[in-house]
Amino acid sequence: MAATEARRASDEEYDVIVLGAGPTGENLADRAHAAGLSAAIVESELVGGECSYWACMPSKALLRPVTARSEARRVPGLKEAADVPLDAPAVLAHRDAFTSYWKDDGQVRWLDSVGIDLVRGQGRLAGPRRVVVDGGRVLTARHAVAVCTGSRAVLPPIPGLAAARPWTSRDATSAKAVPGRLVVVGGGVVGVEMATAWRALGASVTLLVRGDGLLPRMEPFAGHLVAESLAEAGAFLRTGVEVREVRREAPGGAVTVVLDSGDEIIADELLIATGRAPRTEDIGLETVGLTPGSWLEVDDSCRVTGVTGGWLYGVGDVNHRALLTHQGKYQARISGAAIAARARGVPILESDLWGAHAATADTLAVPQVVFSDPEAASVGLTAAAAERAGHRIRVVDQDLAAVAGASLYADGYRGRARMVVDLDREVLLGATFVGPGVGELLHSATVAVAGEVPLERLWHAVPAYPTISEVWLRLLEAYRG
Repeated sequence: MAATEARRASDEEYDVIVLGAGPTGENLADRAHAAGLSAAIVESELVGGECSYWACMPSKALLRPVTARSEARRVPGLKEAADVPLDAPAVLAHRDAFTSYWKDDGQVRWLDSVGIDLVRGQGRLAGPRRVVVDGGRVLTARHAVAVCTGSRAVLPPIPGLAAARPWTSRDATSAKAVPGRLVVVGGGVVGVEMATAWRALGASVTLLVRGDGLLPRMEPFAGHLVAESLAEAGAFLRTGVEVREVRREAPGGAVTVVLDSGDEIIADELLIATGRAPRTEDIGLETVGLTPGSWLEVDDSCRVTGVTGGWLYGVGDVNHRALLTHQGKYQARISGAAIAARARGVPILESDLWGAHAATADTLAVPQVVFSDPEAASVGLTAAAAERAGHRIRVVDQDLAAVAGASLYADGYRGRARMVVDLDREVLLGATFVGPGVGELLHSATVAVAGEVPLERLWHAVPAYPTISEVWLRLLEAYRG
């Protein structure tokens, strides 16, 4: 008993302990600290996490030159100048700069500047409110421990795949050279973006998709338009196929991908982009009655359900609500406010839709941009999802190319816009845009969906002429008839 008491007395105490220093963990610790709570953040890799070094930033740094050249090729006076191969070494160097050369000095300085303690090492839960780092240093939390460890790529159980050492998303965004031949397995966001980037940089790309199209979580026309563009860029797309076997005879040698049809494709690299799993397999979940490696079930304040005392939070990818960096940061703001409120004994509003302590947008207003060529952007529910949810809806579609701003943006502009209207309330449930530059249209749609702005009020939101945003007027005109 005395030894236990002595050990606990030596523990380092904080109000909040955060496992994982990615954008989610950083934002949660910042919100808790801003509310007057002390916070420590534990990280075994680089401060800044997946987004900064292997996902959002490097992928978009690779893609921006691709889309800029594509758009310049459609502008009079630039067409000839832009009709040249991309300078691959310059693009890769640009990517390296945006990852800070895989060094986290700047992120660490930010933590220092806001008064958040950084503890380097692998943090594991060791019972209620306790975290042990690398088996030695012990941290205790007065109020909350937040698991913000994110997710990792998963390799499906295909014979020979693991031994072939395929690329995952991390390898695809950090590769030092352009492969001659690249096979991409998966038609989701990672597969589409990386096929777009590496094809433009000079690789011969074959995209293999088990389903019947790309971007299956978006409106069907989004995947169709992106697939058309990839084909025009010279990528090969095969749908309705599965990989039966993978062979790589020597490290660094060619890889053979065997399809269920018996066809074989030979490539220099193979990217698997078919799914993710939570990074919760080695963080001590078993010490608090949870299953290692599982997604964390949470309430709308991101507090893990089924843990006595309500001190454990699962924020960001680990809760499987919306696996996007900006949604993780949003959840961090919500849960940080909830932790601070509970610490002060303030009533919590997690059951209050759109309230200060409820991450309602995770289910009703999730925005996403796929930085392909063309871009695909969506927020809220698709038409199919809205119908499954029992809404009485009307779908309104518009050709983006018919808007004056689009024709000025690029010759031969191709795109489409859709809004999904709740007929009972006459508010937007969702919106989707596909076309060059549409990512910057998305926030207006997000405000309309999250704010549940009545369509009769949106009629008074006048889009500037001549911009692509004028598509809002065309959509509303079509709805009003």
